[in-house]
Amino acid sequence: MTIDKSKVAVGFVVAGVLTVFFGTVLAFVGPLIIDDQIVKNTMIDPKNEMSYTMWKDIPVPFYMSVYFFNVLNPKEILKGEKPMVEQKGPYVYRKRCQKDNITFHPNNTVSYREYRKYFFEPTMSKGNESDVVTIPNMLVLGAAVMMENLPFALRLMISASFKTFNEGPFLTKTVGELMWGYDSGLVDFLNTYLPGMLPSSGKFGLFAEFNNSNTGLFTIFTGKDDIRNVHKVDSWNGLTELNYWRTPQCNMINGTAGQMWPPFMTKESTLPFYSPDACRSMELVYQRPGEMHGIPLYRYVAPKTLFANGTDYTPNEGFCPCRQSGLLNVSSCRHNSPVFISHPHFFNADPVLLDYVHGLHPNEEEHGLFIDIHPQTGVPLNVSIRLQLNLYMKRVSGITETGKISEVVMPMIWFEESGYIDGPILNTFHTNLVILPAVMEYMQYGFIALGLMTIIIASLVHYKVKRSRTKVSIEVEKTMVCKPSQLFRSKLFIQLLIIYGNQQSWLWHLVSLRLIGA
Repeated sequence: MTIDKSKVAVGFVVAGVLTVFFGTVLAFVGPLIIDDQIVKNTMIDPKNEMSYTMWKDIPVPFYMSVYFFNVLNPKEILKGEKPMVEQKGPYVYRKRCQKDNITFHPNNTVSYREYRKYFFEPTMSKGNESDVVTIPNMLVLGAAVMMENLPFALRLMISASFKTFNEGPFLTKTVGELMWGYDSGLVDFLNTYLPGMLPSSGKFGLFAEFNNSNTGLFTIFTGKDDIRNVHKVDSWNGLTELNYWRTPQCNMINGTAGQMWPPFMTKESTLPFYSPDACRSMELVYQRPGEMHGIPLYRYVAPKTLFANGTDYTPNEGFCPCRQSGLLNVSSCRHNSPVFISHPHFFNADPVLLDYVHGLHPNEEEHGLFIDIHPQTGVPLNVSIRLQLNLYMKRVSGITETGKISEVVMPMIWFEESGYIDGPILNTFHTNLVILPAVMEYMQYGFIALGLMTIIIASLVHYKVKRSRTKVSIEVEKTMVCKPSQLFRSKLFIQLLIIYGNQQSWLWHLVSLRLIGA
């Protein structure tokens, strides 16, 4: 049985067309499939075991690195001289976060409290918690500014009480005591007779209220009804807006809780989030693209307007009373103590702040905060949040502990909370978000290329076969107009008769005789 090459070629052309069609469909449908999987795995749903577990118990190790500004000339400061500080640290703590009291609501929101614990990591630290550091005494110098407008006689009584409890303008304590609390007769007295005046009812420390605590009751959207709202805050401690600040805009609770963001981000997207520790919402802006182990990312940083004062940036007027740009006055949510937040070493702040203190050297690489985020999923890959705690201090008449201190915003500590995806999580992330999409992309182009090649080759084969048949037909037509002797001598005629003569032997005999006779 002979094979019809023409029909086979036509079949391959049809197969090539179907392959091109499949590759083209895959080019359009493939991204939709990937986006659909991203939506299913980014919404907060207990049915998505892996993504839900990652949201509930953050598997990525987070660390808090604390740097102290050790005061070198406390006596000279009391005489009105410029403070001199040296940075000590980092003292590194591993931060463990776990969500509890998780409750899902019918309106596609979920409520939870996130508890945090800190564990000292001596191998990652430059020093130990037993290191001794000298910093301003917030209980004395902070209280002095708070009581500046009280009657002079009352200020004298307050100064006498400081002396009674042996509280001076500067503290020299170990890092562990300054971080998590130390015994103080004044603190015990205030907690007994003026309860609620201090943020902690036990020992007084800079981070005493942070350890073994929670960040409040968050209610956020799950994204089931609209993935664009996933992780966005609906309320915090039952509030949909704050009451710390002077304008509705500054009191708004915007964005997420600061751990994840909605997927499908663009370079025009921003990263808004609410920070209970800063008592306000903040927003980071796109800086540049990048890569982490082959995974594409967008880097977001703090704009210079984040801590700008109301004069330099009108929308921030609600955060005033303000001082120089680069300082956020958080006294309204910190028991009215004269505390300011800034970037470390007054990075991106008014340069005049550097003139008031010796020993500060700001630069973006060490002191700028950033979040590297995977834009397609809204998952942070690398995070570094850096903030500085400052105390506003000055001479207050009647409170002799303040001496002749010049008016200054004094840096006390700065800290960095950092973490990045690594290990098995990074491998899973890389496989699902880099390798699989790349394989699908190569497949779709591969199908299209294979289909086109098949169509071209099959078309050439079909053309060649058709051309060969056409040539045979032309030769047959030419032989029909030849003389009989020429006809019988023609190779074409002989080939045709040989084929036919296998079945008609008498005709073959006749032709043979004719050819011999010829």
